[in-house]
Amino acid sequence: KVSVGFISYSQYPIAASQIAPELPIPERKNWLIHLHYIRKDYETCKDIIKEQLQETRGMCEYAIYVQALILRLEGQIQQSLELFQSCAILNPANPDNLKQVARSLFLLGKHKAAIEVYHEAGKLNDEDWEVHHNLGVCYSVIKDYKNAEEQLNAALQLNKQDRTFLTLGKVHLLSRDTDKAHCCCVNLPNKACFFPPKIIFLLSLIDDSLKQLGKYQKAFEHLGNALTFDPSNYKAILAAGSMMQTHGDFDVAMNKYRVAACVVPESPPLWNNIGMCFFSKKKYVAAISCLKRAHYLSPFDWKVLYNLGLVHLTMQQYASAFHFLSAATNLQPRLGELYMLLAVALTNLEDLDNARRSYEQAVALDHSNPLVNLNFAILLYNHGDKKGALQQYQEIERKVNMLKDSNTEFDSELMDMAQKMATALQVGESLVWTKPAKDTKFKQGSAGVPIKTLGSSQQPLGTNQALEQAMSSAAGYNRSITPRGKASSPTSC
Repeated sequence: KVSVGFISYSQYPIAASQIAPELPIPERKNWLIHLHYIRKDYETCKDIIKEQLQETRGMCEYAIYVQALILRLEGQIQQSLELFQSCAILNPANPDNLKQVARSLFLLGKHKAAIEVYHEAGKLNDEDWEVHHNLGVCYSVIKDYKNAEEQLNAALQLNKQDRTFLTLGKVHLLSRDTDKAHCCCVNLPNKACFFPPKIIFLLSLIDDSLKQLGKYQKAFEHLGNALTFDPSNYKAILAAGSMMQTHGDFDVAMNKYRVAACVVPESPPLWNNIGMCFFSKKKYVAAISCLKRAHYLSPFDWKVLYNLGLVHLTMQQYASAFHFLSAATNLQPRLGELYMLLAVALTNLEDLDNARRSYEQAVALDHSNPLVNLNFAILLYNHGDKKGALQQYQEIERKVNMLKDSNTEFDSELMDMAQKMATALQVGESLVWTKPAKDTKFKQGSAGVPIKTLGSSQQPLGTNQALEQAMSSAAGYNRSITPRGKASSPTSC
């Protein structure tokens, strides 16, 4: 019996032959693939993708796209690149496919090829800020800072993203334009998204640029703001500890490092800085123990090897110092101070020929630190080469006059030794030295323990390239003379 006004379809059964056939639509399982992918259920996702590709004979663009994403997450970059290229062939008008091809090329280290593909993606959609941002990143990697700045500014005009501001600040720092980096970073928090982890990273970059400008008080205030957002953030803690260590507050710095050690107990930079705190407090055995741990965790960090060589030199263990310093020079062959310390170790091991070669290499590489020339002059004078010693002394005066223009403070020990050298060489009193000498007697060890150095316009030893590497070394120097064992300031990502 049927109700009035309604039809009961159960009274009219439909034959099976009348049901519409299920068409093999290539995209019919895309929703299911997407669902499992965002849930990170990659194994199930790959099974569905395999089934979908079998049904469509490999013509489902989305299935291939997601499979490539999964392969890249698993570290199979080359395989993912090939799949993204297949997607680009199936749908050449989709800029997302080209962006992923470029991203895979970037991860493979093929930066110039990635730039070309990003430009092709930009032709399809010139209003995509991500294309301009990634182009800026690629240009910065190949050190084309002018094009990097241009692309990042274009990205900011389209979309003011905090990571673009961050990258632009890094580019300015890498091109040594600290004024622009500072302006960029100071304006950044007002324009960026206010999420605590991002704010900490952004404030760290501000702190970085302020330190390069010599504004340590403001830098420390920014670090305090970062720690306000997240008191347990180990990068900010390490940076604050580094500043305290640089200014001689070793006990306070050690307290900061204790907090960081609870969060990252296997951090090579942390143990490196702790070791240099012990070194500054003249606890050399503890310093070597901590530095050895840092070396175990990061065996190819030349800064840790540098510090180990310095501590062994201080303890007059010259063979061990030579071992670590020679390893450091293999990893960082362009640093003159490393060759100087290597020459000091060789001098004390009585290998004068190789010591002289090391000093010559150090002088050729270093153009600002008079300590290199002073040690070389002492070696030459002690072995009868007064003409060579006089040439090195004249180079010392040139470097000191150059550094005086930047208001650099000179170490009293260096001044005393230079005055002794001037008297011994009978060159009279030099206008660049204001402290009188006590005697003209040179000790063999006077060239053997150079634990102090001058500030300069060059990048300080131990300076972090980003707070992502937070405190990669503790061997640093300030504008004034500081012991080589002190921690350097963190400067950029």
